This record gives sequence, C-alpha cells and structure tokens, in this order.
Amino acid sequence: MPTSKYATTTSAGILRPEELARYVSSERTDTAPVLSRWVEYHWTLCWDLSPGTTYTSSVVPHPSCNVTVERGAARRPEAAGEEVLVTGVVTRRFDFDVHGRGWVHGVKLRPGALTALTGHDAKALVDRTVTAKEVLPIIVHEKLDNLAAGISPAEATAAACAALERLLPAEADSAYDLLLRVVADMLADRSLLRVDEIVERHGIGRRALERLFARYLGVGPKRVLARYRMHDVVTALDEGYAGSLAELAATYGWFDQAHFGRDFAALVGCPPSTYRHRPQ
Repeated sequence: MPTSKYATTTSAGILRPEELARYVSSERTDTAPVLSRWVEYHWTLCWDLSPGTTYTSSVVPHPSCNVTVERGAARRPEAAGEEVLVTGVVTRRFDFDVHGRGWVHGVKLRPGALTALTGHDAKALVDRTVTAKEVLPIIVHEKLDNLAAGISPAEATAAACAALERLLPAEADSAYDLLLRVVADMLADRSLLRVDEIVERHGIGRRALERLFARYLGVGPKRVLARYRMHDVVTALDEGYAGSLAELAATYGWFDQAHFGRDFAALVGCPPSTYRHRPQ
C-alpha cells in the first residue's frame, strides 16, 4: 500500500503546552511507511513526579482514535485495570491527571482509520475508552501488551508497528481515501468555515458526506470542521495573538462573539479572555 499523501493532523490541541512540558517528557516518532495510510504518528509520554505533585493535562482532541499502552500511574480509573486501550473520537475536552511515575506509548490513528482497519462501529466508540481486546484481534492486543514501561520511543514504535501490521487490509478502501481527502482539506484550508463549501469543493452531496463521516468517525462533518477552527483559535492565543477576540472569532467562522465565547468555554473550560490572560 502506498503511504498517505494527506496531512490529517497538526500539533494543535494540547492546552497550555508550555505547562505540560514542565511535568511530562514527550516525544513523537514516525510510523512504519506501510502503516502511514492509517497511522499519523506514535507518541510517548513519561514522568516521575514527587509525592503530592499532580498536574492535569487537558487536550482538545483531533477527530481520531488512539491506541495506547499505559503503565504505572498512567492507568485510568475507567480502564478497570487494563493497560492496552482504544479511545474513540472525543467530542469534549480530554483531561488526564499526571502523578507518581508513569509511561504511555500511543498510536494516533488517522481519522476513520480504526473503522477502515477493523470494521468496528465508530459511533459506538465516541467519547469512550475501552480495552483493546474489545476492538482489536487478540494477537494484536497481546503484542501491544508486551511493551515494557520505560523502553525508548523508537523501540516502542517498532514493536507497536509490528503488532498493527497484522491489521493491514488486503484491498483498497475508496471511501476511506475520500474521507482522508476531505479531512485534510478541512485541516489545511483555514478559509473553509461551512460544510456547504466542502460539499461544493469535493462534489459530494451533503447527505452522502454525513453518511461517510458517520460511518468512519461517528460524528458529523460540521463538528469536525468546527473542531479544527477551534484548534486554530487556541493555537493563535497560545502563540500570543494580541488582536480583538471579536476579530479572531470572525476569522474562524464565528460571527456572533457571544456564541464564540460559549463554544470556547464549553470546550476549553474557560472564556477566551481568561485563557489568553492566564498566568504563564
């Protein structure tokens, strides 16, 4: 299979990234070329905090699934003791408490890739984290479960790739390829603010587009487009945007500042003015 030529993610989404870096060491690694149609990249986190120290990492996630191996204090209560997990598309802010000593290796899949690789119902995983045994073949789960905490990101990536290569489909999936093209366009073109513009540009009916997104992502194109534009807003604020919030909102599709403020607060957790003027 050829590699994907469509960029379907950015570094946007981590809230207050400069604060996270004080507590957690993170590294991204490239996936194996044979997997790049379905995998964006791999990521590894590790930390060792003194007793009583806790940091809450907050992310406005991309519309994609993650496969993670979580060791030590990285274990999440909802995982019920399981350490190899699949998290579906998350429609809200994702918070993760960092404390003690922990290690995580994650595989960030491209939007829709989990369904393309496994046939699993994307909607059933929206806003859920489940054990990988519910979604992936047992042999894939077992190989991922062999990853030892503390191995290098390169070693973890190689082992994860070897496990995931067992999922590669025998035939091309033209519908998934169309989804990648549409999502990449949404991400790259900041002037795209309405779903109707996507429909016109890609020559696909609105209902067909909605069915495509429902099948592979479990959420609609309007939500995905709004998420990418919110990423643009947060990135601008993190980079020191000093203009008016009304102008920033209008640039990325909100023509009612009150509506923009409500959307921002609902997703990020505070008004945009508070986020911009937070202590560094």
